[in-house]
Amino acid sequence: MALTDGIRVRVQSTYLPDQSNPRDDRYVFAYTITISNEGARSAQLKTRHWIITDARGEIEEVRGDGVVGEQPQLAPGQSFQYTSGCVLQTPIGTMQGSYRFWRDDGSHFDATIAPFSLASPVAPANDAN
Repeated sequence: MALTDGIRVRVQSTYLPDQSNPRDDRYVFAYTITISNEGARSAQLKTRHWIITDARGEIEEVRGDGVVGEQPQLAPGQSFQYTSGCVLQTPIGTMQGSYRFWRDDGSHFDATIAPFSLASPVAPANDAN
């Protein structure tokens, strides 16, 4: 959880075994983000920047406009929640990044998304039947 200039970002991640295939090095995770404006001024989320790191140290950076097709405007006291996903080639990894917010006066700032873990349960190497 991180707080930047009145914007708090909370994250909860979940492993999705039904969409994953460990034999093919495919590990799928969902994450739910809650963005809350705890400050005194409105702010609009315009862009996102993610840094995704797998267990091998491979880094993927993702940049884009908004989140899930939206650029939410948050008045003081308002929150916005969304769920998205990530596919890794390893059973564990991390994500972190930032959201760029713009104020009504034209100023902007980057709200921190603190690092969070993506981790699948440890699975046996093979079936013991």
